[in-house]
Amino acid sequence: MRRDDVLCVVLGGGRGTRLDPLTRYRCKPAVPVGGKFRLVDIPISNSLNSSLRRIVVLTQFNSASLNAHIARTYRFDPFGGGFVHVLAAEQTHTDASWFQGTADAVRRSLVHIEPLRPRDVLILSGDQLYRMDFGPMLRAHRTTSAAVTVAAKPVPAAATPALGLLRVGEDARVTDFLEKPKDPALLRGYELPPGHRDPALSAEQYAASMGIYAFRLDALLECLSNTEHTDFGHDVLPEMVATADVRMFPFRGYWEDIGTIRAYYESSLELARPDPPFKFHQRGAPIFTEPRFLGASRVQRCTVEDSLLCDGCFLDAETIENSVVGIRAIVRHGSHIRRSIILGADSYEGEVPAPANAPPLGIGENCHIEGAIIDKNARIGDGVHITPKAPGTNEDGELCFVRDGVVVVPKNGIVPPGTVL
Repeated sequence: MRRDDVLCVVLGGGRGTRLDPLTRYRCKPAVPVGGKFRLVDIPISNSLNSSLRRIVVLTQFNSASLNAHIARTYRFDPFGGGFVHVLAAEQTHTDASWFQGTADAVRRSLVHIEPLRPRDVLILSGDQLYRMDFGPMLRAHRTTSAAVTVAAKPVPAAATPALGLLRVGEDARVTDFLEKPKDPALLRGYELPPGHRDPALSAEQYAASMGIYAFRLDALLECLSNTEHTDFGHDVLPEMVATADVRMFPFRGYWEDIGTIRAYYESSLELARPDPPFKFHQRGAPIFTEPRFLGASRVQRCTVEDSLLCDGCFLDAETIENSVVGIRAIVRHGSHIRRSIILGADSYEGEVPAPANAPPLGIGENCHIEGAIIDKNARIGDGVHITPKAPGTNEDGELCFVRDGVVVVPKNGIVPPGTVL
């Protein structure tokens, strides 16, 4: 199967309000994950590992960080024929509005997509954690000549209230959509046929849309030009099932939608387990990111258990347990870090001007931090205590934010010495 006639379109995300405050200064795909990567690295790497080298990323809100990351990371030689281009939202003489949703973003970008003449357009979300070879999905898509093929993950009934479901037949034809059903009675008729079930799941299974769509170009043009719908999952696809051939492609690997602070926190901590469900370094299908050429991390008098440590850190802490420690992170003497995500820094102390009277970059001495996310370039003074709150707690404070019980110190945040949060 030819793959040079496929165009991958990565959705750069909207305002990302559910990931606030991590998205106050960056869009969702630019949020760090796994200590040294960014969420956008996942769909781009999956595409490259699937031999799909024509990729565009649609951006709009808080996109400067994302644009810079893509420019520094994904460079191709002039003989390879590949590219990763950013298509930013733009006002024109005919339309002065901004993107209104996923479908509207693609519709407004067709003026740039059509000249590339793809046979198929693979639309990917920029805020998910998974590893997938898109080749089998594209082969199934072309074998059936479907207008659109939707990737779906078999899930048990307990997971359905947070997901969009597909009703499918034995031939994988999609006949209906059901968005985040809260009433179990609504699930009747949406059970996956036996031939599409995951053998690893013993319970009744349902097909949850992953937000990954393979469109024939002509079908994409038709569905976007004939409607004013703004979202694929909510509007376009539920309407297409009545008039077009919509198919499901089952995916049985690890997949996590990083849509909320709680989901981001729990998924990140899972990466630090002895048997993580997702690894960034899988042979033959690595996740790529910006090459930073940082030195190895230095660990001094510090006990580290079940944690990820990234490049360029200096750790003089007492203990670091069940945590993710990002690039250039500094944790000073006597501090305890537990079940936390330390995103590190963009530079070292002294490389850029520091705020007046602020603590040094990183985490000070004799701090106790648990159940927290410390965003990049934060300055945590000596003797600071941070503890998790009850699940469901949401607060906005002067020094930090609480989202579903997770304490978040924002990017460039300053916490004075001796503070208790």
